[in-house]
Amino acid sequence: MNLKEVKSKEIFPGLSGKFVHGDNITWVFWDVTKNSVVKEHQHIHEQIMHVVKGKFEFTLNGTKKIYQDGDVVVIPSNIPHSGKAITNCKLMDVFSPVREEYR
Repeated sequence: MNLKEVKSKEIFPGLSGKFVHGDNITWVFWDVTKNSVVKEHQHIHEQIMHVVKGKFEFTLNGTKKIYQDGDVVVIPSNIPHSGKAITNCKLMDVFSPVREEYR
């Protein structure tokens, strides 16, 4: 498979991702438009976010920080989190277990 062949899906306004699913993980390649917001939420999935390019304001369990190129955030299961794109961003997320709702 080549990532160019994977169709992008818009999950929230301004947040489009290409999803690759294994048996136990989901890997997502996001394109995020400046000022797009991911409202606070939580899920059973453990998540690791990598900021490939751009500046992304991320709040994890009430603590807000701005992350940029190369930064990685580990989001434990069931911990509230939210985000806002300060610039256009490219992000990668890995989820375990698989995000079935994104298939």
